[in-house]
Amino acid sequence: MIQKTRLPQEARADLVRAGPFPVPQGAEVGVTHTVDGAALRYACWRADATRREALVLILQGRTEFIERYGETIGLLLQRGFDVLAFDWRGQGGSQRLLPHSQKGHVASFDDYGQDLEAILSVADQHGFSKPRYVLAHSMGGAILLNELSKGYLKIERGILSAPMIGLSMIRAPRVAHLFANIFFALGLSAAYVPGGNDNPLMDFENNPLTPDPLRFGISRTILSEAPDLAIASPTIGWVKTSFDAMVRLQDSETAQKISTSLLFIAGPQDRITDTKATERFVSYLRNGRLIELEGAEHEILLERDALRKQFWQALDEFIG
Repeated sequence: MIQKTRLPQEARADLVRAGPFPVPQGAEVGVTHTVDGAALRYACWRADATRREALVLILQGRTEFIERYGETIGLLLQRGFDVLAFDWRGQGGSQRLLPHSQKGHVASFDDYGQDLEAILSVADQHGFSKPRYVLAHSMGGAILLNELSKGYLKIERGILSAPMIGLSMIRAPRVAHLFANIFFALGLSAAYVPGGNDNPLMDFENNPLTPDPLRFGISRTILSEAPDLAIASPTIGWVKTSFDAMVRLQDSETAQKISTSLLFIAGPQDRITDTKATERFVSYLRNGRLIELEGAEHEILLERDALRKQFWQALDEFIG
């Protein structure tokens, strides 16, 4: 496949089939626009004869793109679910927000809510039936919880993998938040965080994502085919607004506003998101449960088979 270099203001209108778990065939791929004009790439699949007449919407984490979920999409289709996936503004095949397109940036965390609203409109336009479930990972989980707490988002159930309610990768998050606010006030919103760079990949050795070498290599393989899907380190602006969102989520009143049935799955030793913060959040919920997978790293959907089996068993039991 010949790949075309994509300008920052453009959105990709195709999928890249590469890696050990390529996205399933038969997707309908398109571009939709948010109310503030951001162009988002989406892809949808309809299950075959065993359809449940239900939709699963995938909310990915920071730096991710639809193609990383090829295996997950296939397993959902096998279970009879229709699937809708998309890339958040500023990453993957959606519109980039800065001329330096490698930077992971967003002006406001609440802007992601506009992305979600636009994608739910896509679901309506394509005639996807209800019930509708959400499978959200990391940053996607934080976005889901933020929007549910506002009372506007209506879904049947949500499954959250290692949600970004707090960060374990930062030793002093309050200090980091303070400095992000200072740098932001100095007009450095679009600058990389200190130490940030254009490298979108990390080495496998001692990585905090997954110990599974095959699944760890998915991003590297896909990005070798389509480097324009990559983003690298976050900007000061992204860090500042994301910390603002996590502070809101760590307030017990935020959780108490949510009535949707939610299942959280996380590893107690997650080195990126803070599972203790997730425990506290779940304790405030009216209808939530946390399953901790001992030994799991951050990318539970890309974990070793034994842990992934536990994840899918929990999802099957929760959705029914």
